[in-house]
Amino acid sequence: MELKVTTLAGKAAGKVSVSDEVFGLEPRADILQRMVRYQLLKRQAGTHKAKQRSEVSGTTAKMYRQKGTGRARHGSKKPGIFRGGGKAFGPVVRSHAIDLPKKVRALALKHALSSRAKGDNIIVLDEAKPTDAKTKALAAQFAELGLTNALIVDGAALDEGFARAARNLKGVDVLPVQGINVYDILRRDKLVLTKAALEALEERFK
Repeated sequence: MELKVTTLAGKAAGKVSVSDEVFGLEPRADILQRMVRYQLLKRQAGTHKAKQRSEVSGTTAKMYRQKGTGRARHGSKKPGIFRGGGKAFGPVVRSHAIDLPKKVRALALKHALSSRAKGDNIIVLDEAKPTDAKTKALAAQFAELGLTNALIVDGAALDEGFARAARNLKGVDVLPVQGINVYDILRRDKLVLTKAALEALEERFK
């Protein structure tokens, strides 16, 4: 498969050949869904906590005598049926992460890349290094390229000026190639890869 290469200025810069095993697969929604769920559950904090009856403050002395009151038998004031009592089966601090095989995660990334390639939503840049590292200038260049909602993936190291200029643009995310992931690819309309990112991805999936 061949993809056209362009510059930030919108000028043609040739073509680049990419592997069909990475960009030419038929996307499977079930694999993508499993990966997105894996990512979202893994990043969930899980710090919610409710006090149980052993953790609330209160006396454990018997509330009133066992018989003769006409009321139910009770000992402690800590159960959840009383005001200020502990929560029965309340949330506890825990990890929400689930397991997903490494091969499935790698396959999901290939399917995400293929889904963008199939929809003609991949743009290849020769490099992400603006001549004028200003947000206004970069916004104008993105407008010419039709990038209003995009994920931009560069090589192993981001150009500092480019990353700083793109930081304040709404709907634009910038990542190094080692940070590329299925969720961020799917949440943006366009995927922008530099030639350095393409080379790193091809090497990664060899």
